[in-house]
Amino acid sequence: MTGPQPGVGVGVGGVPEAIDPDVDLHVPGQRAERRGPVLAAIAAGGALGASARYGAAQLWPAGPGAFPWATFWTNVIGCALIGVLMVLISEGGRSAPHPLVRPFIGVGVLGGFTTFSTYAVDFSRLLDAGEAGTALAYAGLTVVAALGAVWAAASVTRLATGLATGLAVRGRPRGRA
Repeated sequence: MTGPQPGVGVGVGGVPEAIDPDVDLHVPGQRAERRGPVLAAIAAGGALGASARYGAAQLWPAGPGAFPWATFWTNVIGCALIGVLMVLISEGGRSAPHPLVRPFIGVGVLGGFTTFSTYAVDFSRLLDAGEAGTALAYAGLTVVAALGAVWAAASVTRLATGLATGLAVRGRPRGRA
């Protein structure tokens, strides 16, 4: 039996998944890469994502002791979009996306949009308000829904793009390894 191929990881149920790190420290040119454009892309994307999250929280505020639906749906939708993004840029074909796509959209926009720090604060506020049952439901439901959303969105994206029949890793034909 052979070990895993470089660039391929093992996912749920032993199904191979692409591993596409932003920086491969084994490549000398990437160790010394210029970080200015990457940081600028992350900052610009983060401003957009955080603004969208703030807007959602202002449109649908949660009252004291109430289930924080805006934060819940922000995290679930953001996780689903991360699933779509990762399939498209990691498994989407032979041509590599622009190197700033993942930092701008993934880390910046979607990182700024999702808010697991607010999730923790919401959980704490519910406990402080004496709503332990709601807090525990919120904590559990958010984790299950967010993980389910990223898995479902990635699966649907693979089906919609024809990637469900095999793994496309840059530079290699699709098909089971």
